[in-house]
Amino acid sequence: MTTPKPEAATVPPPGCPMHQGAGVTAGVTPLYGASVSEDPHGLYARMREHHGAVAPIELEPGVEAWLVLGYAELLELTRNEQLFSKDSRRWRVPQEGRLKSDSRLLPMTSWRPTLLNLDGAEHQRLRGAVADTLARIDHRQLRQTTETAADLLIDSWGPDGTADLVAQYARRLPLLVFTQLLGLPAEAGPHLIELISHFVDSSEKSVRANAEFQAILLDLVRQRRAAPGADLTSWLLAHPAGLTDEEAVHHLVVILVAGNETTINWTGNTLRLLLTDRRFRATLTGGRLTVADALEEVLWRDPPTQNFPGRWATGDTVLGGQYINAGDMLVLGLAAANADPAVQGADGVGGNRAHLAWGAGRHVCPAQHPARLIVETAVETLLHRLPDLQLAVPGHELAWRPSPWSRALVALPVLYSAFTPPRTPAPERPSWTPPAVSPPSGSSPSGSTPSDATSTPRTPASGKPARRSWWNSLAGWWSGR
Repeated sequence: MTTPKPEAATVPPPGCPMHQGAGVTAGVTPLYGASVSEDPHGLYARMREHHGAVAPIELEPGVEAWLVLGYAELLELTRNEQLFSKDSRRWRVPQEGRLKSDSRLLPMTSWRPTLLNLDGAEHQRLRGAVADTLARIDHRQLRQTTETAADLLIDSWGPDGTADLVAQYARRLPLLVFTQLLGLPAEAGPHLIELISHFVDSSEKSVRANAEFQAILLDLVRQRRAAPGADLTSWLLAHPAGLTDEEAVHHLVVILVAGNETTINWTGNTLRLLLTDRRFRATLTGGRLTVADALEEVLWRDPPTQNFPGRWATGDTVLGGQYINAGDMLVLGLAAANADPAVQGADGVGGNRAHLAWGAGRHVCPAQHPARLIVETAVETLLHRLPDLQLAVPGHELAWRPSPWSRALVALPVLYSAFTPPRTPAPERPSWTPPAVSPPSGSSPSGSTPSDATSTPRTPASGKPARRSWWNSLAGWWSGR
């Protein structure tokens, strides 16, 4: 569908019922509940059929918004800051007193002084600080760190040949990496991931969890301000952009929530695809599709963030044939836009990175390369260590978390009977030394498949280093040892 150019659009006059928001309340689809988790693709297809590229939705009872389903419309939305701002203070729902003080939407929509909530020059200042900080990560060390953490998690599993790849792997692995990247203490990991899950899932504990989460990070910022180290927190504070403590805390929230949650979901969804799709199962025996192919297909069909809030209209306008009122929220339907028939070929879309899983425009995610490296390493390490991995339940019995934002599995139970040793001995905690020259922004990990190895019977004590290094201590915490 071609969207009318805003400057040429005819917006209803103030006296018209459409100007008062009748268009956003007629035929509204709830973006919560079972339909979002059980069959989001069917839900988005029905919304597209009934409403076109932009559909009226309800985020919670009495709180309306628009879901942008069209690929072209989402690009227009993200590229036009003059009409569609990132500043959530423009949202008319809380201005009209219709957002409850304990609303589950608050952690995901409240304004913060971050690159996610600002436009123009101030956004560029903060984005530059985050992008430059992430660019200081040594990708070789990051791959080694991720592989070491993955090996230690796998070695911590019992000898019964069963595991839940969400609870015991995908959900634990990123925190093993991120706690070190940010300079957080090892024991903070389990509590942080619990807090993150509460406000990403919009649970009843989301507001309190959000406040506690920020308090932990404020303490970290104050410590690193007084005694800098070789970590992301210290580098962010030292950036010429001159972030205040408040700005630094809020950007650590962005890095941890956006980075950790997306990495968890991307890992879990990729492993699900590899275990349920015959095209990818052949990868383990030399098929033509690789882990890198699986990563891209997941970003097209089941991106870790399926919907993202949002943009707020700065004035009355038209998008996708819908009349948008000033102060309306527009939610980025990333999964829906990827499935737009206008960009789907006869055999679907694959083999390219034109998806919108990372967003678009000036607010496109700046952490794509380290995220890809962590997930690819996590998946390849698991396939190398457990070459006969298979689902413990039929694929259709897998359940999804009831989140309007994340596309994430509740569990991924698997069976295995053999394993291979780690590729290299697990090192002590590696030091994070800033490289002399920042790696090129276009660098990315290879798309190689796991190398073949001879399987050996699993024994309870296999693969565990004799000394309890920092890595062993943190993995033991996760495992309850």
